[in-house]
Amino acid sequence: MSRVIVVGAGPAGMMAAITAGKNNEVILLDGNERIGKKLYITGKGRCNVTNAKDISEFFDFIPGNPHFLYSSLYTFTNEDTMKFFEDEGIKVKVERGGRVFPDTDKSSDIIRGLSNGLSKANVKILLNHKVTSLVTENNLIKEVIVNDNEHIKGDYFILATGGASYPLTGSRGDGQRFSEKLGHKIIDLKPSLVPIETCDKWVPELMGLSLKNVEATIFEGDKSVYKNLGEMLFTHFGVSGPLILSASRYVKNSNNYTLSIDLKPGLDDIELDKRIQKDFKKFINKDFKNCLDDLLPKKLIPVIINLSNILETKKVNEITKEERKRLVELIKNLKMKVKGLRNIAEAIVTAGGVDTKEIDPSTMKSKIIKNLSLAGEVIDVDAFTGGYNVQIALSTGYIAGTNI
Repeated sequence: MSRVIVVGAGPAGMMAAITAGKNNEVILLDGNERIGKKLYITGKGRCNVTNAKDISEFFDFIPGNPHFLYSSLYTFTNEDTMKFFEDEGIKVKVERGGRVFPDTDKSSDIIRGLSNGLSKANVKILLNHKVTSLVTENNLIKEVIVNDNEHIKGDYFILATGGASYPLTGSRGDGQRFSEKLGHKIIDLKPSLVPIETCDKWVPELMGLSLKNVEATIFEGDKSVYKNLGEMLFTHFGVSGPLILSASRYVKNSNNYTLSIDLKPGLDDIELDKRIQKDFKKFINKDFKNCLDDLLPKKLIPVIINLSNILETKKVNEITKEERKRLVELIKNLKMKVKGLRNIAEAIVTAGGVDTKEIDPSTMKSKIIKNLSLAGEVIDVDAFTGGYNVQIALSTGYIAGTNI
């Protein structure tokens, strides 16, 4: 029986340990005081564990190397994930957009399900065991050094240390550093699914305002590189929320990006103009500042008035067709200059990692080191919000564990 050392007790590492434990002695190491620390905060503490869409649709939501994940996602699918937790007594439910959560809305239940699986597989869990280096000989890993002084030998090793986002949960890019020392190429780590900072002075005035069913477009110069509908939030530094987090994946290291928000995507320009005329008729004798309550959130109105260059005290019946056209354009195309992305520490997911060209996609085995496999966010794979990233972690972990 081989001894398998799994480094990292996130979803990828736990699933790898569970599946490897069926035929091997497995030791699961983690530097934290408990397993699944990042899972606790996933989905605002509710843990969006997967998505109920057909597995074939997943690849549309994976901007980071989707083809590499075909084998793992089809081997251990979202249905397999849901069945795994149901079998462990954790009921799940499907919400808007196919997002799957535990029925109780408690991420601790998902961790409990994985913990049950680890117990059944007789996995030995060593917490507060931070791996500080790997010892190699003849292209093989011989042992890991923990907390700088403890040596743990193994026959096979699985790195599932996560990315570099949320460092307080233990994701600090350690696995990528280890892999690089072993000879792997590392694609530069950068934040993905992270809030966006903007330059416009009016944006902080809207701090706390949440908008639903708006359309965001990211422009690089004049070229549209991302467009989608969803929910967003204004902050003291810029914008956030699910729609913005997904949009951030398309903002690179450049100051040539603009974010445009269509506040009324369900109406075209002509329909919106008719709607505005209807409101103007209703408030015909009022000042401009008092005629937008039916159209826009209260907090947004002063900003829109200011940007429209229409006097707030101007009577509605005096507003010209040209001014109305300007208002329509503003509502359909509220522009913000992108300053950049927030720090990787605030990102939900890390883009970049171990180059997928150096990993066998059907086994997750390294093509560089004979007794090494990798799983989860340590690899250069990433997806949008919606349960896809946790599913990738579980699927790659499953393949890594079963192919030893």
